[in-house]
Amino acid sequence: MEKGLIHLYWGDGKGKTTAAIGVAMRALAAGKKVVIVQFLKGQESGEITLLSELGAQIYRGKAGHKFVFQMTEEEKAQARKVQDENLLAALQQPADLLILDEACAAVQLNMVDEAMLKKAVCEKPAEQELILTGRNPADWMTEIADYSTEMHCWKHPYEKGIPARKGVEY
Repeated sequence: MEKGLIHLYWGDGKGKTTAAIGVAMRALAAGKKVVIVQFLKGQESGEITLLSELGAQIYRGKAGHKFVFQMTEEEKAQARKVQDENLLAALQQPADLLILDEACAAVQLNMVDEAMLKKAVCEKPAEQELILTGRNPADWMTEIADYSTEMHCWKHPYEKGIPARKGVEY
């Protein structure tokens, strides 16, 4: 039995989710069971359909289409409930690779039960590979990670008024 490690892809640059999805593709190609939780993401993105077709179990969605800073307290409570339910459902699935996409933001914005998330990470099955992504990781995430890769943005097309493009950014 190989020991599963914890990856942390973080920072303000593009590529965190992309890196995690790359590992998911590699794991699926090797016949491994992949489970993905995408916190705070509701809009469709191209990779989700393909990953599902390849056998990944994906838990995503949020209550409504607003950003957290636009939500009322009632909407935030509903969004937290959805995030917690997605995490609980994902944790009940056997997984060789578990990806907790945007876990850093979910914790920072209080959109998931942090104690439950921390327990899931700290008490993961020994052989399970686990990936956390997001901009600003909690200190405990940085400490527990075996891999820590910071994505730093030096330039971005958005600064020139170029919007996100299908098939590239989503």
